[in-house]
Amino acid sequence: MPIPVLPGFTYQQIVVADGVRLSAAVAGSGTPIVLLHGFPQTNLMWRHVAADLAMEHTVICPDLRGYGASDKPAATGPDTYSKRTMAADIVALAAQLGHDRFALAGHDRGALVAVRAGLDHPDVITHLAAFDVLPTLDMWEILSGRNAAVAFHLYLMAQPEGLPERMIAGTADEFFGSFLDAWTRHPEAIPEDVRAEYLRASRDAIPSIVADYRASAGIDVDHDEADRASGRRLRMPVTVLQQDWGSVLGYDAAALWGAWADDLVHQTLEAGHFLAEEAPRDIAGALRALLAR
Repeated sequence: MPIPVLPGFTYQQIVVADGVRLSAAVAGSGTPIVLLHGFPQTNLMWRHVAADLAMEHTVICPDLRGYGASDKPAATGPDTYSKRTMAADIVALAAQLGHDRFALAGHDRGALVAVRAGLDHPDVITHLAAFDVLPTLDMWEILSGRNAAVAFHLYLMAQPEGLPERMIAGTADEFFGSFLDAWTRHPEAIPEDVRAEYLRASRDAIPSIVADYRASAGIDVDHDEADRASGRRLRMPVTVLQQDWGSVLGYDAAALWGAWADDLVHQTLEAGHFLAEEAPRDIAGALRALLAR
């Protein structure tokens, strides 16, 4: 089966740090926006939204460090896959493409990278969007009791190196496929060829995916705690879109995000977790509205 690609986009391998290369798909012209994928996906998740936005903007869709066709360095310490390091990758990528300021949108894991970029690089990120995620520190603080069962994978991949990687490798397609099934309200939004590519890419990236999640249970929390203590906030216009979880997790997502962002638009969508694939018109519209603020 041919590997699907973003139609009309050109693909580049760009060195961003210490010999680490990110694979990025680029198309369009105009003010730049970078789109970051989530788990267990690649930049292919933006195939509808990216093509739409490229009619008016320069659209850059990288695979994150450790995912897809990007390099997957061994985790030699907690910083290797910290969101601070991954955010610096994205800033360096955009600079290599000639953009010292840009808008940034991320889904899931990519949203955590985007938020860290907004906090660490406020003079670079002009607008910020985060889709179906909570800030790392808040996520860990609200998970408790039986409700935490929905995030079992966070606890599994937070364990010391070795056992999580072996457990996932022993049943990789079932592990990664379970999230594509359980988190999708409209299964037809992820066709078979796209699903197959997500599973293949994830099978090939188990150590780096686990390292990414392990960082979110450790050093990323440390960074968020330091920012909360210092009063550091997101100063650019921020849009957060989430599926409607109702009261299942017992938190007020808009209030949690409001503690981090001065200029916030928060909305829920009638979709599953994979918003850009299940509701691409809504996502493209929300991004255009964000860029107009």
